[in-house]
Amino acid sequence: MPLLLGILIAYTLNSPVNWLEVIRVPRAVGTVIVLAGVIGAAMLGTYSLRGQMQAIIEQLPEAASRFTAGMERIQVSQVGNVRKIENAAAAVDTATNPAADGPTGGPPPAMHVIVDQPAFRVGNYLWRNSGGAIGAASQVAMVVFLAFFLLLGGDIFKRKLVHLSGPSLARRKVTVRVLNEVNASIQKYMLMLLVTNLMVASLTWIVLRWIDLENAGAWAVVAGLLHVVPYLGPGFTALALAMAAFMQFDSFAMALLAAGASLTVATAVGTFVTTWMTGRIASMNPAAIFISLLFWGWLWGIWGLLLGIPIIVIVKVVSQQVRGLRPVAELLAH
Repeated sequence: MPLLLGILIAYTLNSPVNWLEVIRVPRAVGTVIVLAGVIGAAMLGTYSLRGQMQAIIEQLPEAASRFTAGMERIQVSQVGNVRKIENAAAAVDTATNPAADGPTGGPPPAMHVIVDQPAFRVGNYLWRNSGGAIGAASQVAMVVFLAFFLLLGGDIFKRKLVHLSGPSLARRKVTVRVLNEVNASIQKYMLMLLVTNLMVASLTWIVLRWIDLENAGAWAVVAGLLHVVPYLGPGFTALALAMAAFMQFDSFAMALLAAGASLTVATAVGTFVTTWMTGRIASMNPAAIFISLLFWGWLWGIWGLLLGIPIIVIVKVVSQQVRGLRPVAELLAH
């Protein structure tokens, strides 16, 4: 995953680094400027919303418990009716099968199973969480350094691949064309992600402000970030917004309104903007995209859903240029 993410980030940031190089900024300095700008913008955005994010995190346990209690209140009447039906069925069964209760006429004795729960140890809990945090931080650092060295290298790998393609001029032209199309497709795809995520965040913020939900800015940022993950991201956002709205307004109607508004925004942007831009980028078959997401999601989980579309776009671009793989490109085409 760090390798693929580093390559994807390097492809995305290659254009601004090249532009700085055109205006006589050394490539090493331009790479540092671009990466520092991206990391600084992310840190600034996180710092500006830290208060709202902290408030949301602190409210999550209480929101979950209150949401569960509300669901239990709604289901209590239904449970009562179901139990009445079960009692009636049990009475009919007892009347029709009097010997089923055993020779004494009573139910069999209940069996109790005692499960020995391990004692909670604060040290073990902190160690597990600190280990996960250290692992995540190390992977982030790995991705940043990999992107830095790939950007610093510039076109060195492109030249090496052209050289390895052989002495034939035709093969070298095909290799250059494939690499240029892959580069352009990935950059267009990342631009599409940026545009659609900004649209989702902006529209979600407007809707949440309209219904007067607290911490609307932080929730809008969460909606924009999770929209990167197809299908699962918008669903998780809708569920979280429903819990937050129920906790604030103590009303299932407001919870459904917040969740429905979030899903409506994500569906509208995904249906109209994302579909149109994806068609302009690679003319992909929607069924092929969905099958690709299923496969990579099964293989790599959330990261597979995130990287599945760039991978299938690269496969299609390469298949179009290689004669033996053109049937694959035809299957993937719109």
